[in-house]
Amino acid sequence: MNFRNRFFSVLPAFFILLLLSAELAWGRGAYSYRFPDPKASLDAKADTVIGLMGEYVTHKKDTLLDIARDNNLGFNELECLYPDIDPWIPPEGTRLLIPTQWILPETAKFGLVINIAEMRLFFFNKSIQMVRTYPIGIGDEGWFSPLGTFYVAQKRKNPAWHIPESLQEKYQMKIMPAGPDNPLGDYWLGLSIPGYGIHGTNFPWAIGRLVTHGCIRLYPEDIERLFAAVPLKTPVEMIYEPVKIGFKQGRIFAEVHPDIYSRIPDLTAYGHGKVQKHKWADRIDLDLFTQVLQEAKGIPVDITRN
Repeated sequence: MNFRNRFFSVLPAFFILLLLSAELAWGRGAYSYRFPDPKASLDAKADTVIGLMGEYVTHKKDTLLDIARDNNLGFNELECLYPDIDPWIPPEGTRLLIPTQWILPETAKFGLVINIAEMRLFFFNKSIQMVRTYPIGIGDEGWFSPLGTFYVAQKRKNPAWHIPESLQEKYQMKIMPAGPDNPLGDYWLGLSIPGYGIHGTNFPWAIGRLVTHGCIRLYPEDIERLFAAVPLKTPVEMIYEPVKIGFKQGRIFAEVHPDIYSRIPDLTAYGHGKVQKHKWADRIDLDLFTQVLQEAKGIPVDITRN
C-alpha cells in the first residue's frame, strides 16, 4: 500500500476518534447531529434523531419524579407515556420505557433553541456539530414563556430575584436575596428581553412542569454545566413546536407533544399540513402518523411507509 492509500485508509478512524473526543469533552448528554444544509433541517439526508431509548424496572420507594431526574428527563416526559401510573407510588417491578431519544427542532440560528411545547432546551455547537439537551420548567397559565429570538445578555452566580410588582405583596419583599428560598437557584442567564432568563431552581421536581412566571428553569446540575459553557451574546431562539419531524439513516420519524398552551386548534391537521409540502411526504405511513398525532406521547416514532 502506498503512502496515499495508507493515509486515506486511516482517515475514518481518525475522525471517529475526533468525534469521540468531542463527545467526551462536552460530557454526558452530548450528541452528534448532521444538517446537510443549515437552513433545511427537514432535509431527508439529515440525521436529526439523537439519543437512544432506555428501560428501567421500578424498585420500592421509586417515584417517577426521581426516575425522571436520574435520566435527565422532565416529569412531563414520563407523565405523557404513563398517565395512569401514580407518580409517587409506581408499582414495584414495572418495566418503564425511558424516553431518552429526541428529534432536533428545526433551526437555522443554532446557539440555544428552547422548544416550549416539549419543555426542552437544545444547545447547539455548530462548529463541531454537537448538541446538548436538557429538560426545563416553563411559564404557567397567565405567565406564558415568550417566543422569539433573543440572546444571553447577563450571567450571574448566586442571583438575587427582583420580584415582579404583581408578586411583591405575596412575598412581602421587592428583592429576594440568594439562598435556599430563592427560586432562581444558583445561576442566572439573563436574556435580552427584560425580566426573562434561564436559571436553576430550589425545587427540582418542578422540571417538566408549568411552574414559572415565564422564565426557563433547569435542574441545578444542568444549569451549572450550561452556565459554564454558554458565552454572552449566545443566540436564544424560543419556539413553540409540538410536532417535530426528523430523519435517521434515511427513515422518517415524528415526535408529537401535547399542545400545552392550547395554541393549535387541530393538532392532527397541523401535523399533516407540516409534512405535505415536502417531496418525501409520499414515503409516510399516513395512518400511523395520524395515530402518533392523536396519542401525543412525546417520543420519536418511525412513520416511514414500508
